[in-house]
Amino acid sequence: MNTHASGTFDVTMNPQPPYDTAEGVSLGRMSINKEFQGDLEASSTVEMLSALTGVKGSAGYVALERVTGTLHGRAGSFVLQHTGTMTRGKAELDVSVVPDSGAAELKGIAGQMTIEIVEGKHLYTFAYTLDAAA
Repeated sequence: MNTHASGTFDVTMNPQPPYDTAEGVSLGRMSINKEFQGDLEASSTVEMLSALTGVKGSAGYVALERVTGTLHGRAGSFVLQHTGTMTRGKAELDVSVVPDSGAAELKGIAGQMTIEIVEGKHLYTFAYTLDAAA
């Protein structure tokens, strides 16, 4: 049975210069820090790689994010894996818990996170399970 968590988060981005700009595609990296509020009270560090094409609205990114804090009162950490693409402005994003990455009271966590940006505010919804046998 899935449990749902929701709330907001603040983002601090630290972009690095592109490391490859051949053939009209810019490959870059970025470090990001997040602060989550709501059902997930946590901070996270993110390392992201991106590809920006010469076609407006077309890009891709992958990222790994370690989240540390409390989720519905359970203390621990877990890792999220992001895979995002945008095709001429149409976005697709998958953010899922890396299997067996949960620690402490979040050991055995699995799930998917949805991220939305509404009027400049970052919102998350997190559907997750905790395997008590893990």
